[in-house]
Amino acid sequence: MENRAVRRRHSAFAAFLATLVMALGFTAVPADAAPQEQVDYVALGDSYTAGTGAGPFTWTFPCIQTTGGYVDIVDSQPLVKLEKNAACHGALLKAFAEPGHVPSVKDQIVALKAAGSLSYSTELVSLTAGANDTGVNSTLFICGTSTSEACKEAVTASVQSLPLVAADLVRSFGAIRQAAPKAKIAVLGYPRLFDPVGGYPVISPTNQTLVNQGTALLNATLAASVATARALYHADAQYIDVTSRFSGHAVNNVNQSWLCFEPLAPCIPTVPNPVPGGDPIPDPRNFHPNAAGHLAYASALTEAVNLTALARR
Repeated sequence: MENRAVRRRHSAFAAFLATLVMALGFTAVPADAAPQEQVDYVALGDSYTAGTGAGPFTWTFPCIQTTGGYVDIVDSQPLVKLEKNAACHGALLKAFAEPGHVPSVKDQIVALKAAGSLSYSTELVSLTAGANDTGVNSTLFICGTSTSEACKEAVTASVQSLPLVAADLVRSFGAIRQAAPKAKIAVLGYPRLFDPVGGYPVISPTNQTLVNQGTALLNATLAASVATARALYHADAQYIDVTSRFSGHAVNNVNQSWLCFEPLAPCIPTVPNPVPGGDPIPDPRNFHPNAAGHLAYASALTEAVNLTALARR
């Protein structure tokens, strides 16, 4: 009698696991099947890849990361094995960022290579990079607090930096190719931050449009840099656009934002300054993907790359 009860409990638990597996969209692997190959995955870059916006923000200089970002979501898939996420909030392409002497993308590549995390066995590398090098934070501040003329000047200055940003991007992709010659390099773009037509008028529609135009030119630079790296270094690089996924989910789409840690407008709360006694500062999670936004990034990445094919390399 006791054995039959135990068997029933085991059967019920097995049925529960099977239901959970199907609900999560995973395919069960037979017990006698050979172990499935996994994709060796490395991530690097700026705050979007460091997970900013996915959860509580912790001031841990020099490299700030937040758990639950798109990298962690991708890593949760059975086919993926994350070797290292080296991305840091605020990272520039080739220079330390302040405050905190934040490692650049160049520094991240060097450290990953030295540790053996970025190597011949690496099959997938993802990154977001370039926005900080254009002065995105100062541009957003000016466009959020000043006239359209001042905003236009700030966006123009950002755009003028794009040729140098492109050169640094190409060198970064080339360095990744040299360290991990088999890897698919997935370069994710940035979403348009504002909805000038249907969104809450947190700033003027003209300034919203100007910021979006700057983002579009940055994304075009990312795509062109990927193409150049493919031609110069034979890098298996791919640009992944995310703008359509974030349509209707801009910073100022009330209750629907994927780019504000609280999806309500205006997205301008403050948090305590990390320096004791300092004045509160704008929450660094603003203008970053929240939990839903990071899900969108993870979906964009996994749909663009063939994980099964990468695992078989």
